[in-house]
Amino acid sequence: MDAMDAILEERERDLLRWRSRRGLVENDLYIEQFFAAYGDQLTRRHAAGLSALMDLADNDLMDLFMRRKEPEGDLDTPEVREVLQMVRKPV
Repeated sequence: MDAMDAILEERERDLLRWRSRRGLVENDLYIEQFFAAYGDQLTRRHAAGLSALMDLADNDLMDLFMRRKEPEGDLDTPEVREVLQMVRKPV
């Protein structure tokens, strides 16, 4: 198994969740649903994708979550696209 496919340990997941807190409540709602649905299954690959998304400004992140934009440039990676697909999936 690839190291990137390893499931996150509880502490790693908690730190990622903490880092994912946003100033825009709408983003927080998407992120909370993401962790509720996938928290126990998150891998290092997912963590890399989510971390890249968390480097964005709130409005840019919301545009991606709501499909008003798609990832471009350095942000257009398989990890980011996979996390976006998970976030956008209806619960």
